[in-house]
Amino acid sequence: MIKTITYKNTPLSYYACGKGFSVVLLHGFAETYAIWKNQSGFLKNYYRLIIPDLPGSGASALFETGKNNLTIDELADSIHSIIINENIERCIMLGHSMGGYVTLSYAEKYAHKLQAFGLVHSTAFADSEEKKQIRKRGIEIMETYGGYAFLKTTTPNLFTTGFKKKHNEIVKELIEEGRHFKKENLQQYYYAMMNRADKTSVLKNTVLPVLFVAGTEDAAAPLNDVLKQVHAPEIAYIHIINNMAHQSLLEVPVELNSVLKNFIDEAA
Repeated sequence: MIKTITYKNTPLSYYACGKGFSVVLLHGFAETYAIWKNQSGFLKNYYRLIIPDLPGSGASALFETGKNNLTIDELADSIHSIIINENIERCIMLGHSMGGYVTLSYAEKYAHKLQAFGLVHSTAFADSEEKKQIRKRGIEIMETYGGYAFLKTTTPNLFTTGFKKKHNEIVKELIEEGRHFKKENLQQYYYAMMNRADKTSVLKNTVLPVLFVAGTEDAAAPLNDVLKQVHAPEIAYIHIINNMAHQSLLEVPVELNSVLKNFIDEAA
């Protein structure tokens, strides 16, 4: 069921299904709740799922914010409004990529609402100076050529070479979804990610179980970065997927589904 609430005078949409312990799934940059379709079809048989469209994605509008001033913390606040609306006492939150940044922010601000959390191809590290320059260049490209043109060149890099050859239609489908994103919203996300603070302190200070899912070929959330973080939480689980880039949600859904279910069952 698709639900919509009003947040900061704008519509905030999310998909709700299943029964049981509440699990919140957060998508990444230039994605919508639909990126979790392979997981929701499986996990809804065991849990109550809440899968939002982050503000500015899918059916959720981006609330009024100053130019280039969107923050990851503000996105976390919007998710909190959904959790309050759904009367969720405690939940497990799992974030993919940019959704992982939102998850860390949520864990810092609203830990009392979490039973556990997880980072799927994500990191607690802030952007390096090199990464910030890459994002700035991306913002310029979007300004000149548009968001869709930018996504056409960058989205394929999130997949492994073998998968692109065998399942190019899935890659194309994700690229086509990029047509629906406003250039300005994509740029705002880049500014938010570029300006976000390092959140390794959240991992060090949490008493909650934390899941890390990493791919050996993931350039966006490098395995070496993730390995430097897994020792920070008191209770940590890590699953490394060999020959995997940034999109295990689509490339190896059965394996990822099993990992997520095992973690949720342990932590819930």
